[in-house]
Amino acid sequence: MYILDSSAFINEYHTQERKASIPMVREELEDESAYRFDALEGSGMHLHIPEEETVERIERAARETGDFDELSRTDVRLVAAAFELDGHLVTDDYAMQNVAEKLDVAVEVIACEGITEQRDWRFQCSGCGREFDDDHDRCPVCGSDLSRKNPA
Repeated sequence: MYILDSSAFINEYHTQERKASIPMVREELEDESAYRFDALEGSGMHLHIPEEETVERIERAARETGDFDELSRTDVRLVAAAFELDGHLVTDDYAMQNVAEKLDVAVEVIACEGITEQRDWRFQCSGCGREFDDDHDRCPVCGSDLSRKNPA
């Protein structure tokens, strides 16, 4: 089963495989993209609402990779749907791909190159330069802003 992100509808993604999405994706779409969603729903696309405990598991994984602040509520639920349905997540979103990779969820990209490796981001203070594994609103040492950086 292929779980479709909004980018699948925007880019007119096609597959002969079974398709699913979540109702929140429909809310993100406008014009022809929304019509494509409605047409697929009418022709048998499964709408899935993931369990709250799965959503929490995805959020934990996103915090571990450092992608949590990059993901919308819809993004988290799409990864959760792909996880629960043991499906392929269809998206161009790099943060979603990174979290999916951590959870061994298969990903298919549409209009861009997919990620080449899974990353666990680090966070660096712009003031004192200290690095942290976890994201904070501000540096717990000096109070400056933190920025996400590649750990490599």
